[in-house]
Amino acid sequence: MKKLLIVLVCGLLAGCDYTVPLVKTPGIAIDRSVLGLWQRSKENGHIEQLLVLPLDEREYLVSFPAGSKNAMFARASLFRLAGKTLVQLRWLGTADGNLPRDNRVFQYATYAVAGDEITVRLLNSELVRKDLIFKDDLARAIAANKDDPHLFKEGMIFTQVRK
Repeated sequence: MKKLLIVLVCGLLAGCDYTVPLVKTPGIAIDRSVLGLWQRSKENGHIEQLLVLPLDEREYLVSFPAGSKNAMFARASLFRLAGKTLVQLRWLGTADGNLPRDNRVFQYATYAVAGDEITVRLLNSELVRKDLIFKDDLARAIAANKDDPHLFKEGMIFTQVRK
């Protein structure tokens, strides 16, 4: 089972958390097992879709909730920190052409693919403060909490949509 950190989806939560990127140039090849359309059913029966496409060999294009008028789009890339592979998401805008209103455009997450399911866990901004404005401070905060079971929020489980 692949366990990777993926900064996958500001739309998976209420908003983006961080103002600083941890990587400027993607250095790890994409994980092709995450490509495609994924969906989950919410408690109210509403279906949310997550679309992950290759932008190139080292970056993804992510849309959430895919196919909706409120869909958000991000560039995502993998990187290593504190012995883990993480994903950095940079949210670019929405399907209706809106750009981010502030500079809080980054999110970080983990993911694990098992069979036809992907579990996405976003970095817990209550443990790793949102007000960190320097790359090194953010990286140190994540590394200092790498073994804390609350470093990432509860997982969101999506099932792959097959044609």
